[in-house]
Amino acid sequence: MPFALLKYGLKREYPAERHFPPQPELKSTYDVVIIGGGGHGLAAAYYLAKDYGITDVAVLDKGYLGGGNTARNTAIIRANYLTPEGVRFYAESIALFKELSQELDFNVLYSERGHLTLAHTDAAVRTSRWRAEVNKHLGVDSELIFPDQIRKLVPSLNLSEDVRYPILGALYHPPGAIARHDAVAWGYAAAAARRGVELHQKVEVTGVLRANGRALGVETTRGTVHCGRILQAVSGSSSLVAAMAGFRLPIHTVPLQACVSQPLKPFLDPIVVSGSLHTYISQSARGELVMGGETDPYGVYADRSTLEFKEGLIAHMLELFPFLAEIKVLRQWAGMVDMTPDFSPVMGKTPVENYYIDAGWGTWGFKATPVSGKRMAETIATGRVPELIERFRLGRFYEFKQIGERGAASVGH
Repeated sequence: MPFALLKYGLKREYPAERHFPPQPELKSTYDVVIIGGGGHGLAAAYYLAKDYGITDVAVLDKGYLGGGNTARNTAIIRANYLTPEGVRFYAESIALFKELSQELDFNVLYSERGHLTLAHTDAAVRTSRWRAEVNKHLGVDSELIFPDQIRKLVPSLNLSEDVRYPILGALYHPPGAIARHDAVAWGYAAAAARRGVELHQKVEVTGVLRANGRALGVETTRGTVHCGRILQAVSGSSSLVAAMAGFRLPIHTVPLQACVSQPLKPFLDPIVVSGSLHTYISQSARGELVMGGETDPYGVYADRSTLEFKEGLIAHMLELFPFLAEIKVLRQWAGMVDMTPDFSPVMGKTPVENYYIDAGWGTWGFKATPVSGKRMAETIATGRVPELIERFRLGRFYEFKQIGERGAASVGH
């Protein structure tokens, strides 16, 4: 045993610095209250403190930090979307992700892998070409490639034509990456706390105080809290919390399931996605295969997993990688995702003055963590909605100006 480790173990006091300070008593008044202690809410708190000096902020979560969808996603990061609005937005997020470990002084295990969206039909090939051109026009690295190039990137992928869904091509996105999802939340939380933001776990918001069309504060399981501004960032519970504030969202909540296999020796570097099969797979740094599929076909507020999902997913997975037939599934789980009709988020102001929203993330919320936090912090601090997220406003559904991102969501439908 190394001497330093033995010395560390025999110390009377824990020598390492705590990531988070002890939870303080909940005050009766704050400048800003953030409902939701996931990645988006914590990122917003951090950028409020760092970029605007707003530190009288309370982050409230009914569970624990990063314990909702942040802990239940599959950690894929990409910017190869279909619409100019989506591409610009996620391109900024990737740029922020690349520097995040250094900025937060917390290793988020960002790993650039490349991202392959497989095309199994002529229509999918046309869509891939369309997406590639939109991406390149906006400075995002994407291209349409064909089986000979795919084989070089993923030699283990089944490229036979004697299958139900032969692979005709793929949209290749080299900047595609993965990161450690809980580390992203913890990094933002620790950095925000160092700047004076208060983190309150096991504090559930039960109501929103309003008068004359303005939000004045929140009712919680630990008492009433008054504040100047409120940000709602609660993913699958978005419609429920918005109802407390007195307005409706065009969102339905459905489970999204995933699973991991036993660890294997590294064989898969890129992230592989099939929109036709509603399947995606990547290999973690520990060797586990992280696999997921489409959302469940019915709305329910439950994060349970089902045998039906596993059977359907594995059938498609074995068409892509037949040699995995004897591999064991270790864990299976689900999250609650908030789906909008146009597969794009809802961000910015709401019909209630001083009440802001960050919702509608569906299956693509983790990859937006840094940019959503930064831009929502700007909105709250300045009172102006940045151009980058203005098109994601709630009012687009009443104005019939939806953003058609469905074709780039792949497994989200």
